[in-house]
Amino acid sequence: MQTTSFRTEHLSVFYGQYEAVKNISLNFPEQSVTALIGPSGCGKSTFLRSLNRMNDEISQAKIKGRIWIDGVDINDPSTDVIQLRQKIGMVWQKPNPFYKSIYENIAFGPKYHGIKNKKQLDEIVESSLRKAALWDEVKDRLKQSALSLSGGQQQRLCIARALSVNPRILLLDEPASALDPVSTSKVEELIVELKKELSIVIVTHNMQQAARISDYTAYFYMGTLMEHNETEVIFTNPENAMTQEYISGRFG
Repeated sequence: MQTTSFRTEHLSVFYGQYEAVKNISLNFPEQSVTALIGPSGCGKSTFLRSLNRMNDEISQAKIKGRIWIDGVDINDPSTDVIQLRQKIGMVWQKPNPFYKSIYENIAFGPKYHGIKNKKQLDEIVESSLRKAALWDEVKDRLKQSALSLSGGQQQRLCIARALSVNPRILLLDEPASALDPVSTSKVEELIVELKKELSIVIVTHNMQQAARISDYTAYFYMGTLMEHNETEVIFTNPENAMTQEYISGRFG
């Protein structure tokens, strides 16, 4: 398996006394998609949120272990969390566009990080929407509310918003679970395209989706990483019997 500049080392996440994620070490190779699978409540979304310190927002959450990016532990007290989340973007299960125009949704991040030049912002908005395969659908309505878009378009807008600040890593928490099959297909095509430039980590309950779009798959059960390998190996010849039962639908 490839090594990478982004990895966890003996990572555990606690909510009070409850250990939701237990001693997980995982590599996330560059220009690839890693799918996190497992039954509900197994810790995969908690693990995902820890990768850009979103668990900081939960008062009882406590982290042990290391999360390395470029040789730096992101949980070091000196880490600038805003810069970290610029580098490691996140898109949630339910589309959550801002109550602003399509244009302002994309321009918000670059403006926050100091870009004021209108021409530069225009270029970032167009580039981000093109990367999210949305430009042709919205280029004539950039001043309209983002809430006027369909659910699938809103989710691609949220991906474009994450891309607007040039992240190196994209975290996706079940990004297609609330979408219809056509929109889901567009999001999957987008993920496959984006991995040419980014490392992507996706939580999904959809085994077919994991098989279609990921290069690596990690199976979680009760906060423990049971198995991690190339996706083709996980789906055709897993080492763990529980992995086999889960992906075949007999468990979870």
